[in-house]
Amino acid sequence: MSDISIRPLQDRVLVEAAAAEEKTAGGIIIPDTAKEKPQKGRVVAVGDGKKDEPMTVKVGDEVLYGKYAGTEISVDGKDLLIMRESDIFAII
Repeated sequence: MSDISIRPLQDRVLVEAAAAEEKTAGGIIIPDTAKEKPQKGRVVAVGDGKKDEPMTVKVGDEVLYGKYAGTEISVDGKDLLIMRESDIFAII
């Protein structure tokens, strides 16, 4: 388990979002106001799942999720997202 002091309940997952892109593929620097919210990240904590629905993601998995998925929270000085496992589209 990671060093995060919060444990999600049921089918919820705690995700650390990947850093937003700083440059375009062509090398143009993107200002903070124009940066897209990342839609991928790393799972840092998972709940125990629901009855008859075990969790399929685990700590350390790299995942893709919806643009507006989850709720932003700050835990131990880190900005994280807490979301339901169903908000995750894929493990990459």
